[in-house]
Amino acid sequence: MMSKILVIYTGGTIGMVASAKGYVPEPGFDARLKAALGDRTVPAFDLLEFDRLIDSASVVPADWAQIARSLQDKWHDYTGFVVLHGTDTMAYTASALSFMLSQLDKPVILTGSQIPLSQVRNDALDNLVTALLLASRTDLAEVCICFNGRLLRGNRSRKVKSSGLDAFDSPNAPWLGRAGIEIELSAERLPPQPVRFEIPAYDPDAVVMLMTYPGMPLRLLQQALAPEAVKGMVLLTYGVGNPPETETGLLEVLSHAGGRGQVVVNVTQCQQGAVSQGAYATGALLNQVGVVSGLDLTPEAAFTKLHHLIALGLSPDAIRKALGCALRGECTPER
Repeated sequence: MMSKILVIYTGGTIGMVASAKGYVPEPGFDARLKAALGDRTVPAFDLLEFDRLIDSASVVPADWAQIARSLQDKWHDYTGFVVLHGTDTMAYTASALSFMLSQLDKPVILTGSQIPLSQVRNDALDNLVTALLLASRTDLAEVCICFNGRLLRGNRSRKVKSSGLDAFDSPNAPWLGRAGIEIELSAERLPPQPVRFEIPAYDPDAVVMLMTYPGMPLRLLQQALAPEAVKGMVLLTYGVGNPPETETGLLEVLSHAGGRGQVVVNVTQCQQGAVSQGAYATGALLNQVGVVSGLDLTPEAAFTKLHHLIALGLSPDAIRKALGCALRGECTPER
């Protein structure tokens, strides 16, 4: 098979153009990209443009599945894939794709830009060219984010800056590579495996996320868990996983949720570090009511992993067990 990359343009800043109302999505990205590339030598590629360009801030779980199905349909026709995506929710989509592609033998590189390709000064072209080069490699078989010369495991990534060109990082994991004068890959990469897709039907109501804060009323937790459709929650707590100790009734609500079969995973609000639910008495109480430690999962990875496990139809106990395992390198399991 001839080496060729498929670029999937889903939307985002990278393909927007200026208008009287600010940057707006614009069809016809293929022509604009080829004009911008000029006579640069890059890996051969085809471009697939979504009929409905996705606003990154409006992404829903069904969009993750649409992207995954696009990859599945074309998997055997190309040697690698680049997914162009808006930056606001790119870490969510990269995490979700890593679980839907439970095994893979080719690279899937997500990228985008902070400044549209249509602008004279932009970060779009460099990000895209680097992503094309990475997608053509045969020694890379992961869902990754490539941004500002950094190659990051997708389910370890976070958008850490709203306007900086170095917008993405992986605070709890080393970079998989760096694009300097040469493209250098680290030894942290997952091994290639025969491809296996898992694209279940996601219920957008199945998972909720709630951040604790000083003085948070208990009713917010109760209301978040009340709907019958809710099967899981990502609870963002303080430090190493400590809930607000003074909130009377919090543990009772969480215990009741566990009894109803709802899975609650505890993730730290801190940018770096992991949850250790036994380190303090307040966090240890969560162990007693069945709350699962989120280890060093990012909020994005915890949210999408919980969604995926629920959509697979696993039992609550099986979901709790899987949350403590690294399915695609997304966390560091306890020893």
